[in-house]
Amino acid sequence: MDFAYSEKVDALRQRLTNFMEHAIYPNQQLYKEQIAASGNPHHHAEIVDELKERAKAEGLWNLFLPDTEYGAGLTNLEYAPLAEIMGRVSWASEVFNCAAPDTGNMEILAQFGTEEQQQRWLRPLLDGEIRSAFAMTEPDVASSDATNIQLTIMRDGDDYILNGRKWWISGAARERCKIFIVMGKTDPQNPTRHKQQSMILVPRDTPGLTVVRNLPVMGYIDNEGHCELRFENVRVPASNLLGEEGSGFAIAQARLGPGRIHHCMRSIGTAQYALELLCQRATQRVAFGKPLVEQGVIQEWIAQSQLEIEQARLLTLKAAWLIDTQGKKAAKDAIAMIKIVAPEVHTNVVSRAMQVFGAAGLSDDFPLASLWAHGRTLHIVDGPDEVHKRTLARSIIHQLAQD
Repeated sequence: MDFAYSEKVDALRQRLTNFMEHAIYPNQQLYKEQIAASGNPHHHAEIVDELKERAKAEGLWNLFLPDTEYGAGLTNLEYAPLAEIMGRVSWASEVFNCAAPDTGNMEILAQFGTEEQQQRWLRPLLDGEIRSAFAMTEPDVASSDATNIQLTIMRDGDDYILNGRKWWISGAARERCKIFIVMGKTDPQNPTRHKQQSMILVPRDTPGLTVVRNLPVMGYIDNEGHCELRFENVRVPASNLLGEEGSGFAIAQARLGPGRIHHCMRSIGTAQYALELLCQRATQRVAFGKPLVEQGVIQEWIAQSQLEIEQARLLTLKAAWLIDTQGKKAAKDAIAMIKIVAPEVHTNVVSRAMQVFGAAGLSDDFPLASLWAHGRTLHIVDGPDEVHKRTLARSIIHQLAQD
């Protein structure tokens, strides 16, 4: 395993860092002001579109896609340090068209979509003209086991009819979210539970599809929104089916593997940013006659934070390398491990930074409280910690039992 940055990646890192320093960081306050001035927490800030054009012109666009037909042609290992840089500011990834859930949706449309589906939905997503959502989680079942989902997708002639509910559907509150990739059951009686599900494309304006409400996350109303959806006799053409009937679970796994590691890459950037804020604050603030940074407990926090970040970074790079060289299936244990570790490092480091900031760290004057709340959700997003630990433990037991 060689994690040294190639000349290509080093150049992209430098260009991306320069873009962040000159275009993203200075506009964080303007981004907030534009949303606040609109009176709509889900308003698309105008500065994002301005910066998207700049990013596209500078070649900092669709960096996440390894397929050179659609993206930058980077491997997961090459993309990792770039995602880390973007993860320092919550909305930065969108500027480079590398934001979830669009990244995962574009990947499966590129992999499983028909030519018609790709022209209608993938192309405008790649161009950053629209946004999308991935509708899998449901309120009435334990969705950590995706075979539990109850939304029905029933064939009716040349159409499919959808009935059911979804929630925590990220991105659905934005008007620019034009297409939903929906997972439901087409064959609930199939004796193979993992063959009961399918995925289908549902345009936002389809009759019977209702965005019921946005769900705040620990008191925060995120710009993209996390919504509850209701499907009441939603009729779409059979040609909207993604892949084949019964392939929904497999497609979900193909999507969630890279998606999980992208979350982890960004989390490491967030943790690194929080550590930098911690160090700056500790250097500037004086308590009991000396700067906080000279207090032994603060030095321990700084050292421990750097240890945790570097360990998580290396594990993420290993997982990315395994996906690139051996495939997603071979990398499943590493993906599970980093999905457990990264949210913990994220919340640990941000929590320490909040403590150093004192009461200010709990306010919205600084980004830490919001960063912590987001990190806490990652213990659940794309599968809770416990499910990944269960999967990892079973794999380890199986390996050791064979030895």
